[in-house]
Amino acid sequence: MRQSNILLESDTNELEIVEFRIDEMDWHGDVIPCYYGVNVAKVREIIHLPKMSRVVNSKPGVEGMIQLRDKVITIINLAQVLNKETGDLKADRVVVLEFNNLMVGVLVHSVSRIYRISWKNVEPPAKSVHSDQVTGLVKMDDRIILVLDFEKIVGELCSEIALKPVEDITMLEGSVESAGRTERTILVVDDSVFIRTTLCKTLRGAGYTVLEAENGAIAWDMFQKIIKQSELDGSDVRSQIRMLITDVEMPQMDGLHLTSLVRREELLKDLPIAIFSSLASDDNRRKWIGLGANCILSKPDLPDLVKMADELTS
Repeated sequence: MRQSNILLESDTNELEIVEFRIDEMDWHGDVIPCYYGVNVAKVREIIHLPKMSRVVNSKPGVEGMIQLRDKVITIINLAQVLNKETGDLKADRVVVLEFNNLMVGVLVHSVSRIYRISWKNVEPPAKSVHSDQVTGLVKMDDRIILVLDFEKIVGELCSEIALKPVEDITMLEGSVESAGRTERTILVVDDSVFIRTTLCKTLRGAGYTVLEAENGAIAWDMFQKIIKQSELDGSDVRSQIRMLITDVEMPQMDGLHLTSLVRREELLKDLPIAIFSSLASDDNRRKWIGLGANCILSKPDLPDLVKMADELTS
C-alpha cells in the first residue's frame, strides 16, 4: 500500500489518514468500537498477520517479529500499549509503518478506509484522552478518530531508536558564551509533547532561548504578534526570533503551510527555517527545500540539531 506523497509537496494543509480499530470489551462482554488513525504517508502496507516469532525478554507491548519479504520487523500489540481490555477479541491485521528509517508493524482489529481531511479539522487532544499518546482527534459524524503519536509509542518500545536529548550537554555549554547562543531565540513547533520537549531541552542545554508552539496555527499567531511589535517600534524581527524549527504533521496548520506563510511575509522571508520530521525521505527533502526550508533533518538526526542551529542563526 504505497500512497502518493502529493499532500507533502505543497502547502495544501491537508492530510490523508488510514482509519483502523482497536476495540475493547465492557463489563458486560459487549464490544466497544474504538477508532484510530495514522498519516497515510507512514503506511507501507496492510497485511493479515503471518506466522510470528516471539522476542526473548521483550518489553510489554512487543508482540513478536515477522519476516516480510527480505526484512524482519517488530510487531507491536497496540491494544496492550493503549491499556485496553480486549477479552477474546483477536487482532489479525498488521499495519506496516515506515518512518525515521524504521519499519514496524502494529496489530489492529480491522482497517476501514482512507480519509482526506484538512488539518484545520484535526483538533489537539483533550488532556483526558491519552494525551501523551495522541497528537490529534478528528470529529466524524458518528465517531471520533484519534491520531496516534507513533514516534513516541515506537520510541519507548525500541530504545535503540528512541529520540533522546543530546547527552553531552557539558561540551555544548562550554561554547555558549563564544557562540552567543543566549542572544538567539528559536521557535520550535511540534504537536508531540514528547518530541517538542526533547528538541527544546537539547537547544536550551546548548544555551539557546527557545519558544514553543504545539501547532502551526499557534506559531503563526506568534509571528503575527512579533511582526506587529516590529512595525510599532521599528525593531528588527531577528532581534525577537532568529530561526523556526517545525514538524510537518500538526493539527490546525501543518508545517508546510506554516513554511509557505512565513516565506510570503516580507519581514520573515529571510528567516531560517528547518523542517524536523520523521517523513524526511530524499524525495520530500527536495520538495520541502523547494517550499522555502533552509534545512531538513529527520528525527534520528538530533545530534546535528545544535550544529545546524549555529550555522543558520549566526
